[in-house]
Amino acid sequence: MATYVLIPGAAGTPWHWHLVEAALRDRGHHVIVVDLPNDDDSAGLLEYADAVVDAVGARGRDGGGVVLVAHSFAGFTAPLVCERVRVDRLVLVTAMVPATGETPADWWTNTGYEQARRERDAHDEGRAPDETGLFYGDVPAVLAAAALGRQRRQSGTPFEEPWPLTSWPDVPTTFLLCREDRFFPAPFMRRVVQERLGITADEIDGGHYVLLSRPQELAARLEGYAP
Repeated sequence: MATYVLIPGAAGTPWHWHLVEAALRDRGHHVIVVDLPNDDDSAGLLEYADAVVDAVGARGRDGGGVVLVAHSFAGFTAPLVCERVRVDRLVLVTAMVPATGETPADWWTNTGYEQARRERDAHDEGRAPDETGLFYGDVPAVLAAAALGRQRRQSGTPFEEPWPLTSWPDVPTTFLLCREDRFFPAPFMRRVVQERLGITADEIDGGHYVLLSRPQELAARLEGYAP
């Protein structure tokens, strides 16, 4: 049995992981879903990491088998946790990959994100998706509406803080790319992962919120990554 620690992305809440949480529990695993201080303007990246460490508690100090799973913006938080918790594997699910000294606000320009978005829009004949299509395009409509309603206000504070690590943590890392992601287009993320982590991303069908559109498939992938 592994312990999965699931970290939401920007504006995300534990609810956004609830289907994957249930699927992993059904498979016999222990699951911790972190509630981040997204709407707290006094909380930065270190406070986000504190929230994860506090949620993991003694399991991260005394036991093995911790699989840390970060969605989207949580890519800036999860590596900080690996410096303080015994993590057997870090899994980034369509997540941002930071560089030393980089703020999340600068990540978009540094990675060439806007060019990737323009290429995506050109491929779609200039029709940029709305918020629902961007994040929840492949999520059933009722579930997508519920997800939008449960989003929390996201403070800009952590986006202005430089990522403090001087190198990527010495933890086995897997990146799971979503092939139909409209927010982080697949060709863009393949390049970023190769350039910044020096690895080839694993891939799964689905969009940015694959945790809602394909929870059983995602849970199976996560189970396969356990030590």
